[in-house]
Amino acid sequence: MIASTTAPLNAVVPLRIGPVVVDPPVLQAPMAGYTNYAFRQVVREFGGAGLLATEMIAARSATWLETHRGEHPDRLWGVREEPRPLAVQMWDNDPENLAQVGRRLAKDFQVSVVDLNFGCPVRQVTVKAHSGSWLLRDPARVGEIVRRVVEACDGVPVTAKIRLGCAETCQTAVEVAQRIEEAGASCLTVHGRVAAQFFSGHADWEAITAVKRSVSRLPIVGNGDIDSAETAVARLRESGVDGVMIARESLSKPWIFAQTAALLRGEPKPPDPSLAEQYELVLHHYDLVCQRFGTERGTLLMRKFACSYAQGLPGAREFRGRVSRVLSQAEFLEVMRTSFPSQAPPLSCQENTK
Repeated sequence: MIASTTAPLNAVVPLRIGPVVVDPPVLQAPMAGYTNYAFRQVVREFGGAGLLATEMIAARSATWLETHRGEHPDRLWGVREEPRPLAVQMWDNDPENLAQVGRRLAKDFQVSVVDLNFGCPVRQVTVKAHSGSWLLRDPARVGEIVRRVVEACDGVPVTAKIRLGCAETCQTAVEVAQRIEEAGASCLTVHGRVAAQFFSGHADWEAITAVKRSVSRLPIVGNGDIDSAETAVARLRESGVDGVMIARESLSKPWIFAQTAALLRGEPKPPDPSLAEQYELVLHHYDLVCQRFGTERGTLLMRKFACSYAQGLPGAREFRGRVSRVLSQAEFLEVMRTSFPSQAPPLSCQENTK
């Protein structure tokens, strides 16, 4: 049961990640395939997120691209120019690769935070690459990776994100957290599921609290099943964590950070945008994607975002079925005009994406 959030949260303390002040202590989760520059820009326009994060990049691929093509991963789109604070997340199982890329992120890109992924449960990352949550079975190796990256980043804070373990019978989060703390990390995010669960079942916030109690100085951010601003505030109040990270819910409601921040200030929660405003938001997001990738690729990339925005709205099933098959800008705009569950949008919204 979620506790009442009508009263202000007394003494909301900003989260400190080394020299970086995260205020409010509400973080946007890195999500592969979603949290690119366009999405981050939308979140930033609503406000309320104390720290934004990129999609995770593969350290090995980043090194290869730089060595052979003189290029950077496409997932670093916008990183140099956008406002701070900003975290970039990366993954691999090789301490040297991670240290090399971490150094470049810290010194060349001047990111606020370098984050290490030890939580991804996807087979391509775990079984095939022995990275992500696969490494949770080896706390010593996790600690060594963190230590090497901390040294390489030379003062730029290094953080990590983990799950509770690999499987129900392999919950190593407490030991991993202690190794990460000993290695000099500045913060740790804990997702309250084991890797084998993916996103099924429920996040175990009691286990997240146990991780918090097991460390002495390391700030802990809790993550998992935060589906509303009220839930975010309740988790921060009740679990003892230093911050909360919002993931999947923000894909359909990027304004959730602003709502959470308002409740933390003791203010009334701002209402969700109207359906007409949400229509305009989808087209704005589409425009940002097309500016980067062109209309052909941008349309294909936008299909999944449009499906996310429609989640929970009346008529969403029909809309998702149609928008997931569009191949051109004209088709996308037509599906938006005829199927998006909204009030009649102003013509200016349609013209802005042409």
